[in-house]
Amino acid sequence: MIAGLRSSLLRWNVALPVLAVVLLALTWGVALPVWLVVLVSCFLAGAVLAAVHHAEVIAHRVGEPFGSLVLAVAVTVIEVALIVTLMADGGAKSAGLARDTVFAAVMITCNGIVGLSLLVGSLKRRVAVFNAEGTGAALATVATVAGLSLVLPTFTTSTPGPRFSAPQLAFAALAALILYGLFVATQTVRHRDYFLPVTSSGEVVEGADHADPPTARAALASLGLLALALIAVVGLAKAVSPTIESGVAAAGLPSSAVGIVIALLVLLPETLAAVRAAHRDRVQTSLNLALGSAMASIGLTIPAVALATVWLPVPLVLGLGASHMVLLALTVVVGTLTVVPGRATPLQGGVHLALLAAYIVLAVSP
Repeated sequence: MIAGLRSSLLRWNVALPVLAVVLLALTWGVALPVWLVVLVSCFLAGAVLAAVHHAEVIAHRVGEPFGSLVLAVAVTVIEVALIVTLMADGGAKSAGLARDTVFAAVMITCNGIVGLSLLVGSLKRRVAVFNAEGTGAALATVATVAGLSLVLPTFTTSTPGPRFSAPQLAFAALAALILYGLFVATQTVRHRDYFLPVTSSGEVVEGADHADPPTARAALASLGLLALALIAVVGLAKAVSPTIESGVAAAGLPSSAVGIVIALLVLLPETLAAVRAAHRDRVQTSLNLALGSAMASIGLTIPAVALATVWLPVPLVLGLGASHMVLLALTVVVGTLTVVPGRATPLQGGVHLALLAAYIVLAVSP
């Protein structure tokens, strides 16, 4: 009876990715009327939730901190696919789409997800506790790669505009890949204990969950369904992207708002998983998800898009404007002050959320 109940509860996680892929096949290349856009959006949200579930199953099987990498890499695949497809179809106005999306991802992860996680964790247990060594290393890597990829192009002189020359872009892409590789090796091999969850008393927790991990067969099934859900998310998002772009234009918003919409969409699984972990007193897992996703977003997206510029019909604009550089600098400074003590109160969570709010306000009204 219990097995049957569990099967019925999990059935939606199997049905939604399959139905979403079927809907994708039926609507691919078709101009969507309003009612169909609404239907596709509902299945898109369902596919995202299914992806969260299956990524958490795999994460439970492999354990922390490996589990945090699963979702981070998964959402980066979505992000890269969306950016490349939209740049291929968007013309000159999409030249800054990669920059806008990656910067939006950095602000959402380093301020939105981090702020929510600290707020949930500290409100539940007065103080949110995490490992300063691992979190600090992750933040330093994110800050370095963001500076090399998004700030330097504004000040280089080899190419007109906030763009890298070909050798500079190759260096930035290679540096991002190497630093991401070092980050993953540090997180999963040499200093794995720096990224394990800690309790409110500061004790390291090897097992983040009390439930028995899923079987290898269940984990493999979730891996396949996760891949199916990600395909559905990418395809359905591509299908509704013209509606998103026309809606942004009709609202009188700058084109950079499209990047925010993409980042919000692909980071929804990370946000849900991070808040759940913080609610279970696993704030370190939440920070692993947030900063790991920021690192994957820059460290994998920039090299992938740089490679795609070989055949993309538009130039790649990466340099940030002055207001965004100020927000990035504030994020790094505030993040450093948050991480150093290894403990946080609701105040720190509120400060990070305020920075995210400032970014959204400036995106709507530059």
